[in-house]
Amino acid sequence: MNTLNAPSKNTAAFFLQAAIAFGVNLLGVLGGIVFLPLDMWQRMFLAMTVLFLVTSAFTLAKVIRDQEEAATIRVRLDEARMEKLLAEHNPFTTST
Repeated sequence: MNTLNAPSKNTAAFFLQAAIAFGVNLLGVLGGIVFLPLDMWQRMFLAMTVLFLVTSAFTLAKVIRDQEEAATIRVRLDEARMEKLLAEHNPFTTST
């Protein structure tokens, strides 16, 4: 199997770092919304915008991951088909 097309594995430390960074950033923006001198409707608008931004970021990340997985699977299938054709090919047989 070709290791160039193998999906990469994240370490637990990298996952923890990403989760902590996400949490700190989300708390920071929510804290900014709470402590800014704004009217309630402005706070709600900013909160809704942050919610849509976070959900669309997760959706985009999932779509990119799915495309990468599909490309990897397609490459693996193409390689397997080529290996099967090469294994079945015998140049010394005659076609009738």
